[in-house]
Amino acid sequence: MRLLITTPTAVVVDEPAVSSVRAEDESGSFGILDGHDDLLTALTVSVVSWHRPGDRPRYCAVCRGILSVANGREVAIATREAVMGDDLDRLERVVLAEFHQRAESERAARATGLELEMKVIRQIVRYLRPERHGAGER
Repeated sequence: MRLLITTPTAVVVDEPAVSSVRAEDESGSFGILDGHDDLLTALTVSVVSWHRPGDRPRYCAVCRGILSVANGREVAIATREAVMGDDLDRLERVVLAEFHQRAESERAARATGLELEMKVIRQIVRYLRPERHGAGER
């Protein structure tokens, strides 16, 4: 089975012969073996792991992303950011903490932007209300 992990600027992993892949979406952790049904899911901030026959596990931290399985032989992950690592503890402790912090900052920025948009809309509605204008001003 082939595993491909890409970011907008790089191919991070292109393994032509993996025996299994493990990833995580909102429903939890799941595994993929050769012959898996087609699948499309959104990954969370997590560590993807995989095995090559006769080799140790490999790891890649991803900052969300889309995972697809095609024809039971192709696993592709498109993510905004990916960091390879041999030390699972370090990946989980350092890299995932950074990814989570950035994701939280993005959420906070979006919330602030939505609050500003709502204030602008309220001001426009106040300005356009009929009661704002005198009886003969229209």
